[in-house]
Amino acid sequence: MIRGFGLLALAATLATAGLTASHMAPQQRPSASTPQIGPGIPLTLAQDRARRVSDLRYRLHLSIPAEPASPIAGRVTLTFTLSDAAAPLALDFADPKLVRSVRTGGTSVTPSVAANHIVIPAANLRAGKNDIDIEFTAGDSALNRTPEFLYSLFVPARAHLTFPVFDQPDLKARWTLSLDVPEGWEALANAAETTRGVKDGRQQLTFAETQPLSTYLFAFAAGRFSVETAERNGRTFRMLHRETDAAKVARNRDAVFDLHASAIAWLERYTGIAYPWGKFDFLLVPSFQFGGMEHPGAIFYNSASLFLDPSATQNQKLGRASLIAHETAHMWFGDLVTMRWFNDVWMKEVFANFMAAKIVNPSFPEINHDLRFLLAHYPAAYDVDRTPGTNAIRQPLDNLNEAGSLYGAIIYQKAPIVMRQLETILGEDDFRDGLRQYLRAHSFANATWPDLIALLDARTPEDLAAWSRAWVEEPGRPIVRTDLKVENGRIASLAFVQSDPVARRGLVWNQRLQVAVGTAEGIKVFPIRTASNRSDVAEAVGLPLPRFVLPSGAGLGYGGFILDVDSLRYLMTQLPEIGDPLTRGAAWITLWEEMLDRRTSASSIVDLALRALPREADEQNVQRILGYTRQAYWRFLPAAERARVAPRLEDVLKTGLATAQTSSLKSAWFSALRDVAITEPTVTWLEKVWRKTETVPGLTLAEPDYITLALELAVRERPAWNEILTAQLSRIENPDRKDRFAYVRPALSADQAVRDSFFERLEQPAFRQREAWVLEGLSYLHHPLREASSEKYVPTSLGMLTEIQRTGDIFFPKRWMDATLGGHGSATVARMVARFLAELPAGYPDRLRRVILSSSDDVFRASGVERATP
Repeated sequence: MIRGFGLLALAATLATAGLTASHMAPQQRPSASTPQIGPGIPLTLAQDRARRVSDLRYRLHLSIPAEPASPIAGRVTLTFTLSDAAAPLALDFADPKLVRSVRTGGTSVTPSVAANHIVIPAANLRAGKNDIDIEFTAGDSALNRTPEFLYSLFVPARAHLTFPVFDQPDLKARWTLSLDVPEGWEALANAAETTRGVKDGRQQLTFAETQPLSTYLFAFAAGRFSVETAERNGRTFRMLHRETDAAKVARNRDAVFDLHASAIAWLERYTGIAYPWGKFDFLLVPSFQFGGMEHPGAIFYNSASLFLDPSATQNQKLGRASLIAHETAHMWFGDLVTMRWFNDVWMKEVFANFMAAKIVNPSFPEINHDLRFLLAHYPAAYDVDRTPGTNAIRQPLDNLNEAGSLYGAIIYQKAPIVMRQLETILGEDDFRDGLRQYLRAHSFANATWPDLIALLDARTPEDLAAWSRAWVEEPGRPIVRTDLKVENGRIASLAFVQSDPVARRGLVWNQRLQVAVGTAEGIKVFPIRTASNRSDVAEAVGLPLPRFVLPSGAGLGYGGFILDVDSLRYLMTQLPEIGDPLTRGAAWITLWEEMLDRRTSASSIVDLALRALPREADEQNVQRILGYTRQAYWRFLPAAERARVAPRLEDVLKTGLATAQTSSLKSAWFSALRDVAITEPTVTWLEKVWRKTETVPGLTLAEPDYITLALELAVRERPAWNEILTAQLSRIENPDRKDRFAYVRPALSADQAVRDSFFERLEQPAFRQREAWVLEGLSYLHHPLREASSEKYVPTSLGMLTEIQRTGDIFFPKRWMDATLGGHGSATVARMVARFLAELPAGYPDRLRRVILSSSDDVFRASGVERATP
């Protein structure tokens, strides 16, 4: 017998797992006012629980075996105050069959089961203090388990995949965790470890009670980790990791600790609030699903993002600093004050990204940070916002089982651009003071976007509600056309006309532009405000005939900018002549958008890049131009044109590699050359570099560099491709990198049957557990060099998207589609996507439809096939 009730009784109860609350026994049926309990966490259910439950605490114990296939035994005790005990109370647990016993107030209870919930009868509840004790076997879906370690990842609402819980952000709780783990394992959690002992050859660990936390922020990890500690500004930091290269750890250690310390210091000054979480630990996870995750007191990072190789580029170093600043900013924005519901998840992300840009600046005084902000945000935001699959920054959300699909470039890249516009409206001081007021008012609690916008609205005469509707509540970007008239060799009028790309919506985007007008006398920048459909630049009247007019000249304006014919012609021929790097960067982004809309050609963009790259002095612009070049080369040039331009392109990249003055620049040039090489001489040279019979002067390659080289040589089907892969596998010393390489290897095979088998295995959820591995294999499977042979995988990948969303983490659906379609630009694949979209069944998730529309946009643009109607 299982304590509380028998196996047969439990099985009979759980057999009703598909029932809703309306199918409960009569004495357990909720009142008419009680929300119906359905799959996931419906908004109505969450609102009802938030109304009824307060003073919530969890005491959680887990006994974790080393073998990933062995079950994890658990026990959780919930204590809370209940204001209304007249109706049953549902706890979230994905697999109620894993429950072993339930007790309330010391009395055994037989709960009902409804969808993903355990329902405690009203008869076992009381107004006032309640306690529920549940013994269970933990679900594995959100516990990323390997033989060497595990870590939890509960964002956005995945805690209930592991244990019974109220899995919603506005029921913050204090957590006390204890773990029973194999001897020799290290562990970390949100709070500090308070006791440690050994019993029966296993470690017993207890952690202090936390401050109030949402379920998605509760976290723990345990495994064979190395531990580094450092003290900065009187605070002790701990870093847990699995890197076996001691030189790599030593090379990065101090920088990682320094960046965390400087981020904390900056945020304490800016917010006026001391770091609120006591201790500060962070874990570096091999092949982590995200760049990082902001668990208070226990941040998780992708180890490759923090432990950089000697060949790291300037962008990678900036990226590391920005990632650390982003996750540290979350300790205030998102953790201290949390959105009430995940429709406002963008708030925590926008402030983390926006603050990160401010924090990083002092650490890199040599960097043009306006250019950095432009290049880090605008291209990625445009990649989604220009497509029919775009979405508003703030979206409605009826159920947390769809919360993961809210994430993406609109939240991470567009929203910081919008927030910069808001700061411009308010002024830096009023904006900062408003945020301080917001954080103080809602500390350790929850808030909404209307809460914040109302607070800021009191600080400006602007109508922020109207501003918010265009920028936050509605999807898309304005289309902005230049209206230029010239008389007698001088500007007679200059205006910008904005329009809404969505028919009959009629939005007007209130924003500031910095218009660059280039003449023979130099470049003049005019600040203007576009608060109506037409905005005139009176100050430009009388200027000499302009060589170009660039509405986004200082990298401030956001939209689809359509250049006048003469400006487009000048920039496509003379862009390298412009002296200001920020103007050049803004021009490149605008010209790329013009190419996508077919007002210039991909071959012209590549030709401009080949002329501009040897003259570009700013490394950030070099990286951006190289990125556009690779994309145009593989995606938008026909194979015959690609073959024609390849020798010239490779020569330009080789020259750039040879003449680059820093290892960072050399790495950027080398990576681009490795990625585009198709001619025999260059590929042969790359193979010699891999074999270490050739070196790259001034560039030190590390194990990850040689791994990537081996994969790139294999996908080009070098005569010794299989020997290269076998040799590379034997070379790899780090066990986590070795496992990843072995996983990806079949996707590189020249044998179509092996690649087919790899793809077929992707249909098994167990084979998709390491998402970073999956995406790397999928990207090579669909490499442009294998476009024809991989087209057949596309319909199946499209059909798997709902399953990918159900079983994967928050970024997986979009990344799955990007990896699937990223190597394609053919009419065949465009028609496959169009057919799939046209045949979608009623009830297909709209957010997944938008994912497909967004990820496939370049396929339609490259192929010329008419896209599906949104």
